[in-house]
Amino acid sequence: MEFGVQVNVYRTDWATIRQYVNALETGGWDSLWFADHFIPPGADHAAEALTAFEGLTAIATVAGMTKNLRLGNLVLGNTYRNPAHVAKIAATIDTMSEGRFTLAIGAGWYEREHEAYGWSFPSMKERQDRFEEAVQVLRLLIHSNGPVDFDGQYYRLNAASLSPGSHNKPIPIMIGGTGEKRTLRTLARYGDVMNLDGWAGGGMALAYYQHKAAIIEQHCEAVGRDPNEIRRTLLMPCYVTDNQNLINRATKSLGPGTVAGPKQYVIDRIGEFQEAGIAEIMFGGVTDSGMERIQLLQEEIISQFK
Repeated sequence: MEFGVQVNVYRTDWATIRQYVNALETGGWDSLWFADHFIPPGADHAAEALTAFEGLTAIATVAGMTKNLRLGNLVLGNTYRNPAHVAKIAATIDTMSEGRFTLAIGAGWYEREHEAYGWSFPSMKERQDRFEEAVQVLRLLIHSNGPVDFDGQYYRLNAASLSPGSHNKPIPIMIGGTGEKRTLRTLARYGDVMNLDGWAGGGMALAYYQHKAAIIEQHCEAVGRDPNEIRRTLLMPCYVTDNQNLINRATKSLGPGTVAGPKQYVIDRIGEFQEAGIAEIMFGGVTDSGMERIQLLQEEIISQFK
């Protein structure tokens, strides 16, 4: 089992982010992730001017600050960038970091930032159509040894080369999202890594993951792919506490599957996911509370799985 942290890049400053990066790099963690929004999600208009670091630029900077951590974004929004441009950025970061980059991407959902920056915000169906085509483009470019042609409904390539390419092995493509008809089908066809978001999944119950895994297996069977080729990961809210009031609030807010409780309860819950085939857990929301939660997870939880 590997462990990472999604470090907050909103309503903060770079000195604070640097502190977390250094702590994760020296603390035996496996990965670091930034989000990808241009306005802090959930901000009202008065708060939209608060800091929101651009995700890919921030990850590229951290690549030069670290040697050990794998890096990525949970997750890039497809509607913000042309996929061929994303492939170029990804290959550049992967080369500079000597193969530590994961290209994680989703269909895009935050309408307000599209409005703010003058980007079109298509219907859900069109966003899913664009997303599936974009991931196909990304996979072609990443896995090709030469120029790529592509003539799709939304994206076109004319002898496009990806140079530099991946550092040593093809950059893994992580598919963000849980939609059973489209998103998980796109994962089965073109993705390498599954990531389920605990904020969207009732806090992250084991049964929720098992249900989604069964859907992936159905899609893989339909396209003739071995589902074991897809690495399984979770973005997990996690609260290590004996405070029953905090446990109740977290469970009420996120859902009955929330991983919130005393140390041994959290260890047991993570162990269930490990036995179910989860390769990595990324903890989210922990840097909102300061360095103490990082240290607590590192010393009390992560150490039990290393």
